[in-house]
Amino acid sequence: MAERRTTTCNRDCPDTCRIVATVENGRVLRLQGDRTHPVTQGFLCERTNRFLHLQYGERRILQPLIRVQGELRPTTWETALAMIAERLTTIREESGPAAIFHYRSGGSLGMLVAEASDRFFEHFGPVTTKSGDICSGAGEHAQMLDFGTSDASGPDQIEHARQILLWGKNVYTSSPHTIPFIKRAQQNGARAMLIDPVHHRAAQLCDAVVQPRPGGDFALAMAVARVMFERGAIDPAAETYCRGLPAFEGLARSRSVAAWCEAADVSLGDAEEIATRLADGPAMILVGWGMGRRRNGGAIVRAIDALAAISGNIGRPGTGASFYVRRRRAFRSTVRGDRARTICEPLFGRGILEARDPPIRAVWITAGNPVAMLPDAATNAEALRTREFVVVVDPFMTDTTALADVVLPTTTLLEADDVLGAYGHAYLGVATPVVPPPPDVWSELAIFQALSDRVGLHGLLDGNARAWKERLLRPELEAAGIDLGRLEQESVRNPLAPTLVFEDRRFATGDERVHLLEELPEGAIPPSRDLAFPLTLMSLSTPQSQSSQWSSAAPEVVELRVHPDAAGDVREGDVARLVSRVGALRVRVTYDEHQRRDVALVPKGGHFGNGTSANAIIRAATTDIGEGGALYDEAVRLEAWADF
Repeated sequence: MAERRTTTCNRDCPDTCRIVATVENGRVLRLQGDRTHPVTQGFLCERTNRFLHLQYGERRILQPLIRVQGELRPTTWETALAMIAERLTTIREESGPAAIFHYRSGGSLGMLVAEASDRFFEHFGPVTTKSGDICSGAGEHAQMLDFGTSDASGPDQIEHARQILLWGKNVYTSSPHTIPFIKRAQQNGARAMLIDPVHHRAAQLCDAVVQPRPGGDFALAMAVARVMFERGAIDPAAETYCRGLPAFEGLARSRSVAAWCEAADVSLGDAEEIATRLADGPAMILVGWGMGRRRNGGAIVRAIDALAAISGNIGRPGTGASFYVRRRRAFRSTVRGDRARTICEPLFGRGILEARDPPIRAVWITAGNPVAMLPDAATNAEALRTREFVVVVDPFMTDTTALADVVLPTTTLLEADDVLGAYGHAYLGVATPVVPPPPDVWSELAIFQALSDRVGLHGLLDGNARAWKERLLRPELEAAGIDLGRLEQESVRNPLAPTLVFEDRRFATGDERVHLLEELPEGAIPPSRDLAFPLTLMSLSTPQSQSSQWSSAAPEVVELRVHPDAAGDVREGDVARLVSRVGALRVRVTYDEHQRRDVALVPKGGHFGNGTSANAIIRAATTDIGEGGALYDEAVRLEAWADF
């Protein structure tokens, strides 16, 4: 007889949905959203709805694999763990723990996954770990500079807004569970505007769309700021809670509105309309993460933060520059953070190859597929291919597992046993296995417990998953009447999270004021387009493909969307070459008249091994601040390719 069991999605997404699984005879038949969860509201994204194709698909790894004579072959856990213990211990003894690189990414946002892996490698080493963040590095760092923390109110605050600005944010793809809140605000009379170089489905929610040039958001924000200063539309109290207001005004007035608009490639009317909406608040700015994935990403987010602050749209209901909710606030960790050295995540391959004293000899990869998901895929692959020993823990075969010496199969989101916070809302989640994992599939906790015993770290991770989940909850939760049992039974809002961030306009900076930009950041205005490479490549999440793991079957040819005028002699439906300075990607061209004539859009994800990963033609580069990945700055051109 079928049963309904609940769990929480642990994938890298702000919504962190509560899932209801229908299970019969040990097999999941259907996935639905929990109707009782205040954010999930009974529906799941398309990716999770289709997850059973992965759960029971041919890419699933069902037993440990070990490389023998160049091929990955099935083996036992005993053999795999014995080899890992021997090789890692030898490398540590010969070269020191810094010769081992532990790379953990966001393939699972479970707190226990992070705790088990990080605690093990800290005590085994400390080893080399990553720094920076491929997704949010620039944006989080920008908000830390501005507000002293990167934090946001929950989506329920949207309903109090009179104006909603989707600045670089496609809510249909990146956070679909904010859409009901936006629609309820609109039923109450709110208006919505999309500001994005890319025209996408979120435009359907909006009564106005502004499409600045790629990277032009900083200049657009400064144009808006100058309009506001000229109109006297600044919050009269701004001086009391903003540090550097005169200098920021000087920066805004350093160019005319027309000059800023020209740099952003928008009309004067666009800047004036945004200024009008900010003055007609309360206004909520939903800040997309894609803008931060540019070389001037930090400058962009800081300029948007400043607009929210000087217009008074901060610290009041229905306002804010909403970028990231602090998801770890309810949890504590036993990891001290000791590390031998770091390798910047966006420079993964180069960092490994260039490491000296000692060189990187071994790489352990947790919750990530760096070959496909990080820029300069060929260098990433070469870096792993040339190491002495590579271990990858993953539920599925990927471009990265294909280069491993040992592959350890781990649990999927339907088998996970963990606790989670969300970075799009303040509700806490518990992942409870709706089905047990296959017999030879282990959790990360079980893997590191077994490995700890083999390398002499006895007792380091003792305790079952439930004990660890309880251990990770901060004691303040218990004082508020919240324990693991309650979290398993109902949707609980984190009592440590404020209902309204920066209420009373007090900020986490040393002087409790917003710290505004005071001078023009280097590189804030992108250079003019290179006529030899006139298009800017943007590899974007789609409802079907957020990352390389989500696609159950890789496409044979990448779909490219461009404006017809940007296609040159390439006809719609043709297979062509998308060429950058470092390589070429085989694409099938689709015309889209809604797009700017200087953008080339391909889906995020894909696979390096079959030539469908955009990161194969994107150079590794970092953002202005925060060691983020400058993924959306690669200049490309489209060429006919008659050979296909």
